[in-house]
Amino acid sequence: MSDTRDSSPWPRVCEKFKREFGHHAFTTWLGQLGFNGIDGGTAELTAPTKFVRDWIQRHYAPRLQDFFASEDARVKALTIRLAPKSMTGTPETAAPAETVPAEPAEAGISMRTDEGSALDPKYTFDSFVVGKSNELAYAAAKRISESDDVAFNPLFLHGGVGLGKTHLMHALAWEVKRRDPQKRVVYISAEKFMFEFIAALRFKDTHAFKQKFRAVDLLMVDDVQFIANKESTQEEFFHTFNALVDNRCQVVITADRSPTDLEGIQDRIISRLGWGLVADIHPTDYELRLGILQSKAEQTRSVPVPAEVLEFLARRITSNVRELEGALNRVLAYGTLVGRPITMDMTRDVLQDLIRANDRKLTIDEIQRTVADYFNLRLAEMLSERRARNIARPRQIAMYLSKQLTSRSLPEIGRRFGGRDHTTVMHAVRKIEDLRRDDSQLDDDLARLGRLLEG
Repeated sequence: MSDTRDSSPWPRVCEKFKREFGHHAFTTWLGQLGFNGIDGGTAELTAPTKFVRDWIQRHYAPRLQDFFASEDARVKALTIRLAPKSMTGTPETAAPAETVPAEPAEAGISMRTDEGSALDPKYTFDSFVVGKSNELAYAAAKRISESDDVAFNPLFLHGGVGLGKTHLMHALAWEVKRRDPQKRVVYISAEKFMFEFIAALRFKDTHAFKQKFRAVDLLMVDDVQFIANKESTQEEFFHTFNALVDNRCQVVITADRSPTDLEGIQDRIISRLGWGLVADIHPTDYELRLGILQSKAEQTRSVPVPAEVLEFLARRITSNVRELEGALNRVLAYGTLVGRPITMDMTRDVLQDLIRANDRKLTIDEIQRTVADYFNLRLAEMLSERRARNIARPRQIAMYLSKQLTSRSLPEIGRRFGGRDHTTVMHAVRKIEDLRRDDSQLDDDLARLGRLLEG
């Protein structure tokens, strides 16, 4: 090995880790590693167990390699080996952690909330385009960022993929930390919350886990539907939620559906999620999509984008904001790399696969939600085993429309309707086809639903 103890970069790497990920993450994970040295451009660490090694490789290895490279230019790779039974894996003592910076110093710099997940500097309130579909969610998040005492707790944001839930969470965290760098803010996905809780149980360190999540001013949990049917994690989440609300600390939660439509979540949690303000982020309309594209095009001035191209994209890419922005990025990248001006013909050529996909954009989820809303049902009711006519008929209609308006197979449609067999879907399709011939009301309902789904 080429390093000596005196010249070891390890203490400084530990300090960088603490600053970015927090002291709790350091003691739980990095604190168990040993540093062997640098050999042939590879920094070598040892872990006491396979579980610790695998966790660090999945969650921290790229940043650890960056930390080593910033301390020693020779480091081009990182390896973590299992320690022999006789090794303790205790790292050298590091200095106290420093305060997390309150805002990005330049483009491309990210911040981590206190012991939470990284924040994207692009996701701010200024870069969030507001329209009818998201104005309530935006106003609520802005209110929390501007005031220490709001009338609703928690704030529950729900909507489909790529509609701006995560953007608002990041923007909220940036603004709170900008206003008061001493505020304790944690933004974390429900998946990571679960993994950290499991690790705390494994290492008998639940006290530190509770302290981390209950000693905060603002806790934001993304995609809470992930903990469905995870009973132990739900138990801890329930008590964490209660402790924070009782202490007048703000909680913000996101999910892909409203609290009442969440399946596999305890009733007492669903009840508490509805205590505050529930804000739905709807799919974007044409005006909002065009506004988003215009805003992004103004930020990227490398290649001019004609108005007709932006209007074309706003009309044709309707699935979600993420895909919309991705389409514009592809067009911009192509124009920049090949040195050609952006035209309608070039846009159609570059995005032909995406345009084809959006020509058949309807999903089974959208059909289920639209039908449930049309018949004033909860989505969970329509997907349940109940056979009452006022529930079974809308379910059959949703199955019929899923067959008619999507390219999904009968078995796949059945799975999306509570794990039903494909023969059940086939029966529903035939039943609706037979009934609509003689039932003018049903035929009218199907026509209206078709217009709603296509519009």
